Amino acid sequence: MTKPVLHNQQAFSDVLKQIQHARQKVFTQINTALIDLYWQLGQFISQKVNSQEWGKAVVKELALYIAQQAPEIKGFSDKNLWRMKQFFETYHSDKKLSPLVRELPWTHNTIIFSRCKSADEREYYLKLSIKEGYSSRELDRQISASHFERAELGNQKLSAVLRELHPNIHNTLKDNYVLEFLGLPKQHAESHLQKALIENMKCFILELGGDFIFVGEEYRLQVGNQDFFIDLLFFHRGLSALVAFELKIGKFSPEHLGQLNFYLEALDRDVKKPHENPSIGVLLCRDKDDEVVEYALSRNLSPTMVAQYELQLPDKKQLKKKLHELTENGCLEPNE
Repeated sequence: MTKPVLHNQQAFSDVLKQIQHARQKVFTQINTALIDLYWQLGQFISQKVNSQEWGKAVVKELALYIAQQAPEIKGFSDKNLWRMKQFFETYHSDKKLSPLVRELPWTHNTIIFSRCKSADEREYYLKLSIKEGYSSRELDRQISASHFERAELGNQKLSAVLRELHPNIHNTLKDNYVLEFLGLPKQHAESHLQKALIENMKCFILELGGDFIFVGEEYRLQVGNQDFFIDLLFFHRGLSALVAFELKIGKFSPEHLGQLNFYLEALDRDVKKPHENPSIGVLLCRDKDDEVVEYALSRNLSPTMVAQYELQLPDKKQLKKKLHELTENGCLEPNE
């Protein structure tokens, strides 16, 4: 196929953008109409069931009637009709969340309202899915990986310096990163960890968040007559800041911060552009003692965070227990 003449490329590009915009607009309108339909059916069935006019047998008869009268219409089995009832009952009294559900496909909605147990958790995944444009598989993975709980816990571990320099950093960094997709053995070298992250960068970006842009591995910094290398360097669009990741396969030790602080100083002096915000450092360790971390960061003036990585999906019950303890102690900040 021949390429378009150079002077026609811009015009062709404009036409393509119009087509894509129209297609997306049609998809959005169809999706909104479907969600509204499922909402109305869920409301109708809920009213019938709650008034004891209908039971399971009647809903099953309705599904059979739809299938017989209009076999070309799919998706209205008795199981799905009960889901529509649950969908309506979950959101009908929540004026903050009910508009959000219309921005996501039905599959995403069923995953969220069936797997999330609290309004805060549902709100988190609704907003996250809209922002990141997750596929249903990606959304399902994030819930399995306890993205909500880890983000909430991570917000509590942000240092005062990070909060001051980056007021919008809420829900950006995690205290714990889940890297089950790497397939690494329990015992591994830092070079193996770094190589696996590079080879699975798409999955790593999914874990980090869509605003992270990968800049490079072993990023070279020249200070004086010496060369230094940052394990992984990213740029975060929302924060407009470079984010340096240093990898440690062992337990956190306070002296690790000295190296990272040095890298941040070099980035800010020699790499950061004038309009960008101060660089951020993340020390990613295999293990850490939270009390040691708190002591190490208490007088640290650099915007750094110490996080832990796991090679398997976390224990959701344990994370929820930690969140509950923070809530009970009045330490947990409200969702933003």
